[in-house]
Amino acid sequence: MKFDDPAEMHRICAERLGEETGRQFTAMARRGFELDRATDGAPATGQCRLGGPALLEPGTPWPEFGGMPLSLHAVLDTGALAPWLGDELPTRPGLLNFFYLDPDVPYEEYRKLNLSERDGGCVIPADPARAVETAAPAPARSYPATPVHAAGVTMLPDCWDVEDEDLSYDKDEHWGAPSLLLQKMDGVDGNTAGGHCAFGWPDTSYAIYATERDADGPEIHLLQLAEDGDLGWGWGDAGTMYFMIPAGAFAAGDFSKAEARMRCC
Repeated sequence: MKFDDPAEMHRICAERLGEETGRQFTAMARRGFELDRATDGAPATGQCRLGGPALLEPGTPWPEFGGMPLSLHAVLDTGALAPWLGDELPTRPGLLNFFYLDPDVPYEEYRKLNLSERDGGCVIPADPARAVETAAPAPARSYPATPVHAAGVTMLPDCWDVEDEDLSYDKDEHWGAPSLLLQKMDGVDGNTAGGHCAFGWPDTSYAIYATERDADGPEIHLLQLAEDGDLGWGWGDAGTMYFMIPAGAFAAGDFSKAEARMRCC
């Protein structure tokens, strides 16, 4: 759920859920961005872009899985995003390069890698003062460099990302907190399906996959990539790619723990 106006978000949640539960739900809000192609009216945000060469520090090896090089899908310039994220960006990682395995090889060769749903993706940070453009080695794919404008929004979690202990609700009326949100917030969900987004909360409503939690709390959403015919990538039937990282690793700036997860119908 995403909102351009935080005050409007608070008002709607209070009206739909009541003062107490509305307060609890809005306390879960996170700041994030909608990513759209840069235009004259909406210029590129720092070095944020989809596709193009990676921006890596000299000597950084190109990431691989099973000996197969990954493809660069996006770069986020966290220095340019930091003013909106504020304390929600606990470290300053500079540039974040997002990779996923989709090599330009026959499908049978790809299948031999025997990927699980958590294999084949990684995030590599780089100091913008030292980073250089690095072309993808074959057979990794190279997508057109597409600068993007990051528009700040406030996001609420999908109903499936909320656990029962997060919200007060009538247990005689609802089987759980997701039931409450499905009924009361219906039609005001600000669904982000079909779009590219960064930070905030992921849209997972297509496949009902919940954001995972550990002792540090819900994991952090880094990037959501939708199917994009102009760039030439897709993720199966109505699929979306999500890059997620445990909250503790994010707080420590340890992006080696980030994962890519593809969800489709």
